[in-house]
Amino acid sequence: MIELPLFLEAFHAHGVEFIVIGGIAARVHGSARVTQDVDVVYARSDANIARMVKALAPFNPYLRGAPPNLPFEWSVKTVKAGLNFTLLTTIGSIDVLGEVVGGGRYEDLAPHSMTETVFGHPAMVVSLPWLIQLKRAAGRVRDFEAIAELELLQDLQKPSS
Repeated sequence: MIELPLFLEAFHAHGVEFIVIGGIAARVHGSARVTQDVDVVYARSDANIARMVKALAPFNPYLRGAPPNLPFEWSVKTVKAGLNFTLLTTIGSIDVLGEVVGGGRYEDLAPHSMTETVFGHPAMVVSLPWLIQLKRAAGRVRDFEAIAELELLQDLQKPSS
């Protein structure tokens, strides 16, 4: 289980530019589903990558699902050379994504996001319609299961006629 307050505190303290997507975004929008990780799309600027690397370093990021002794260095160089990282940390599973299917990069998602207070910290969260779009584009069974609930939440938010 992700220790979300610690994650948000670290990203906020270091000024990381990110947008919450996935299960945590669904929870912010009213979903009853429980998630075990946090998924974020991060800005790929050199300065933001450096801030993100510094923010996560104390939590010993390691590639989730990789063999235990595989050499892995959490560094600016590593993040710049890659794009999407599914990490296991001492505070839980964190997916930091430079680009996401169906939504693109941070800059593409930012206009479709809003700032919400999550555990006392301001965090950009993808809008409900775009979250549904992301889940549909991902095409996983668990995402299709979540879409029905998210669409119901979206219908409940529409003004009655």
